[in-house]
Amino acid sequence: MRMKILIIEDAALLAESLKTLLELRGFEVEVVSDGESGAEYAETGIYDLLLLDVMMPRLDGYSLARRVRARRVTTPIPVSYTHLRA
Repeated sequence: MRMKILIIEDAALLAESLKTLLELRGFEVEVVSDGESGAEYAETGIYDLLLLDVMMPRLDGYSLARRVRARRVTTPIPVSYTHLRA
């Protein structure tokens, strides 16, 4: 079974680049572009890893992680935060 990763990133080019690289390495990847949508996906889907941007529209990465972890009743999901500066 392939590892399933959810990327929550509002920078489209970065999100698509990460998705492509991870898929080339055999991972199953989904991408959403804002925190609120990301939280909905994370709460309703089954993911092995969440890759979060810290600064996003509608819900920042830290708040999203707290929300998902508070509602998660099964195994915790590892969370990785990204914060890139131009």
